[in-house]
Amino acid sequence: MKELILASASPRRSQLLKQLGLDFRVIICNQKEDTPPGLKPFEVVELLAKMKAMAVAERLGDGIVIGADTIVVWKGHVLGKPSDAQEAEEMLNNLQGRAHEVYTGVALVDAGSRHIEVDHEITRVIFRPVDAEEIRQYVASGEPMDRFDPGVNLICQGSPLGLLNEGDASPPRGTGCAGAYAIQGLGTIFVERIEGDYTNVVGLPLPLLYKMLKKIGYDILNKE
Repeated sequence: MKELILASASPRRSQLLKQLGLDFRVIICNQKEDTPPGLKPFEVVELLAKMKAMAVAERLGDGIVIGADTIVVWKGHVLGKPSDAQEAEEMLNNLQGRAHEVYTGVALVDAGSRHIEVDHEITRVIFRPVDAEEIRQYVASGEPMDRFDPGVNLICQGSPLGLLNEGDASPPRGTGCAGAYAIQGLGTIFVERIEGDYTNVVGLPLPLLYKMLKKIGYDILNKE
């Protein structure tokens, strides 16, 4: 079986892959998350996931690179990762007592053949009413500003593509939880219910990933 490479600094995505019992390494691309105006939410996450996976695959001769990008959409507005505590509080104030959608784009790139698979998943999340003090205390916990773990296995030092090197402790501006909450952590106290795939809200839809990997020739259930 080909080696799996996760093109993401997210500890949540790493944990989800470990949950499947997969062996992989992490190579992080400090990819600017810029997209053309006018794209639909699913087009945004698919494009960013593809950009991340391609940036890493271009540095490799073999292996399957997994790229992913997650956004929260509320009333047609895209909420990405908060850049500071004030922005996190604003996002959560908008989400409280209302429904929103979580979009995750997933891209697989075979570094050898450059074959690409891209898809996305959508989950609807409903928040209970939350008061301003609860939001302030949650943001103060630091969870919405979830930070890069310098202990992960990184390579591609000195890359002109902006890949983070081993030991780098500072992620790019805006690295955190999409929508300013982590459903697998303390943020779950705000969630009244979800409609769809839970792992998608965490940051990597595992049922979709399984189908995509199988399509590209990597069968999680049959590794012979």
